[in-house]
Amino acid sequence: MNNTLSNVETGVCRTGCPCSKADMIPLAVDMRTGVSVRYMPSPDMKWYVFRATYGREERAYDYIVGSGTYAYIAKRYVWKESGGRKMRVTETLIPNLLFVYTTEDRARGFIKSTPPISFLSYYYNHFRIDTAGKNPPLTISCEEMENFIIATSNRSEHLRFVEMKQCHFKSNAMVRVIEGIFKGVEGRVARVAGQQRVVITLSQVGLVSTAYIPTAFIEELP
Repeated sequence: MNNTLSNVETGVCRTGCPCSKADMIPLAVDMRTGVSVRYMPSPDMKWYVFRATYGREERAYDYIVGSGTYAYIAKRYVWKESGGRKMRVTETLIPNLLFVYTTEDRARGFIKSTPPISFLSYYYNHFRIDTAGKNPPLTISCEEMENFIIATSNRSEHLRFVEMKQCHFKSNAMVRVIEGIFKGVEGRVARVAGQQRVVITLSQVGLVSTAYIPTAFIEELP
């Protein structure tokens, strides 16, 4: 398979969005079949946000990845007790949501005409109106999604899906993490749950904070 940057020239993919982080995006793997799909920037595709009812996002993920389409579910590690023993397991960071990189037609097919995943629906953009007078499906830019995936793919147990009121921002300045497991993540420095963290934005979905980041691991962007 070609390198993920095969469609990138001077740090910009053919979609016109920055994709210098594309080679840091992990494979999407269908755990049932072992099928894996790599994220490949394309001018014909967008990041769609799908909502699964009753916590069935992993079932939808397996089906979509098994069909050869890249999908992502943000997860984190948590400790749970079972039979008197504590076990480290993963849980979905943003319940019921999965992110799918595909064409408009294929996205519509998953939502409208794929019986095995009929429980899926679009997450709509409530700040836009289309020509039919309706809210269109929400799509996320490559730049935001790549940053989000890099921030969450390590599954740190200290990741948090947060509200604005939980974040005490130092300033509006954008920063980049330059060391540690969150290296490459860009966002704003804030105090969350009593610790200095970097908070990233996922448009109309919410905010995600990293674990504690020491000041020495942060550089301000120009």
